[in-house]
Amino acid sequence: MFLQNKKVAGATTKQRGDAAEEAALAHLQAAGLALVARNYRTPGRGGGEIDLVMRDPRDGTLVFVEVRQRAGASHGGAAGSITATKRRRIVFAARHYLSRLRVWPPCRFDVVLVEGRIEWVRAAFDAD
Repeated sequence: MFLQNKKVAGATTKQRGDAAEEAALAHLQAAGLALVARNYRTPGRGGGEIDLVMRDPRDGTLVFVEVRQRAGASHGGAAGSITATKRRRIVFAARHYLSRLRVWPPCRFDVVLVEGRIEWVRAAFDAD
C-alpha cells in the first residue's frame, strides 16, 4: 500500500519512499515484468542508484526503473524531480550494472511516478 506524504502520521520520508517503491514493483510485476535487482548502487561516492532493475520477458529488455514519489504536483511533481543530473547518475549506474554482463541485452529507462496514483512512463529518457 502506498503511503502519501502528509496522510500517514509518523511515516518518515524513507518509509514513504519504500512504500512507493513497493507499489511500483507490484504494478510492474502485474504488467508482466520480472524483478532482477533492487536498489542497485555503484561503489564509491558520487555514483548512482537504480531503484528497480526489471526484465521484460516478452523481448528480454532490461528495464532500469526510477521510482519517484511526491504528495502533489507542486514544483513539477514527481516527474519534475528527475533532473538532468539525476538522469546522468541513473545512466552511470546502468552502465556499471551492464559492465558485469557478458552480453548486453536491449535496455530502456522507465520511470514510475507515484502521486496518489501510479503512472508508468516507458522509455522516459535515453542514455545520451
